[in-house]
Amino acid sequence: MRGEGLVAGYGNAIALHEVSISIPERGITTLLGSNGAGKSTLLKAIAGVLRLKAGKLFYENEDISNYPCHERVERGIVLVPEGRMIFPAMTVHNNLRLGAFSLRARQRVKESVEMAYDYFPRLKERRTQFAGTLSGGEQKMLAIGLGIMACPRFLLLDEPTLGLAPLIARNIFKTIDQLRTSGLTILLAEQDVRRTLQISDRGYVFENGRAVMEGTGPVLLSNSKISRAYLGM
Repeated sequence: MRGEGLVAGYGNAIALHEVSISIPERGITTLLGSNGAGKSTLLKAIAGVLRLKAGKLFYENEDISNYPCHERVERGIVLVPEGRMIFPAMTVHNNLRLGAFSLRARQRVKESVEMAYDYFPRLKERRTQFAGTLSGGEQKMLAIGLGIMACPRFLLLDEPTLGLAPLIARNIFKTIDQLRTSGLTILLAEQDVRRTLQISDRGYVFENGRAVMEGTGPVLLSNSKISRAYLGM
């Protein structure tokens, strides 16, 4: 995935200012920055949820800048948004089945359900339980499971551990690393800077809608500015 001069926003307010970004395949790229820095806006623009005002997006050597959201999903670009976007009045199992909404995903429902259960055994234990009765951490697992059901090749994760207990957050990070190992390309916006950079191949630091710094995970983790700003060191 490559973005050139991306501009996006809400109404007349610009939240992303001419951002250029390159996301290597089969790795984890991280977006760092405070709330309102432009991370979620970039994820929504890549997923097609938010229309670009300017700039170009290239995926697998194809210009997808004007593709609607559902066409990007068919090509394997899947966003798991911030929060717990699930169906509370449905069982865990039926939630997962509903995640296979694209034509490509519908052909692999059984396989994808088993994959989601492999990544999150707790969901298999709760498969007949209504999703609204799950704990917060379990609901987040289910939200990521819905993303897995869409058969992604390029997975966008927006704040996947926000508000979770430390033990659950560690399990989510472990799963993200396993997803990378399986061959997925992952773009991750996350507030837990230290743990995120420990599993990241590359990262971008955002301030006021602009990418102001980039580098490998280890390089950014050792950067004194990042240590002061985000790690309290």
